[in-house]
Amino acid sequence: MTPLTLKSAVSLVDAALSAGHTIEAAPLTVAVLDAGGHLLALQREDGASLIRPDIAIGKAWGAIALGKGSRLLALDAQQRPAFFAALNGLGERPVVPVPGGVLIRDGEGHVLGAVGISGDTSDIDEQCAISAIEAAGLRADAGVAV
Repeated sequence: MTPLTLKSAVSLVDAALSAGHTIEAAPLTVAVLDAGGHLLALQREDGASLIRPDIAIGKAWGAIALGKGSRLLALDAQQRPAFFAALNGLGERPVVPVPGGVLIRDGEGHVLGAVGISGDTSDIDEQCAISAIEAAGLRADAGVAV
């Protein structure tokens, strides 16, 4: 298992933003966290609103903290809202349980980190994260097939 580097994190951000431009997404904010939940790279496009960095990090953080993509976390949050309310009082950072937080896995399935994106609809955010991860030759784990 090779850990993510700053160079690979910046490449993921660039690929995600490029994917967003290709589909004419709203201005995006992209965060890349390593397997320990540490922020490696964050970019907010011009026009993205003020809170987008916190949302992008929260999507990626939730995926890392709970070991599953944020699409699955969204389903879990609907079924167990009290758990997620308590969870957000416990963790180092808030968990944002909506699509757009995608685990980065290597070929053997080990978690290398996560990409979190905020700015467009959650489905578009997730699509851009998956595109970036797959462009890097890694496996994207959004939690549930889209």
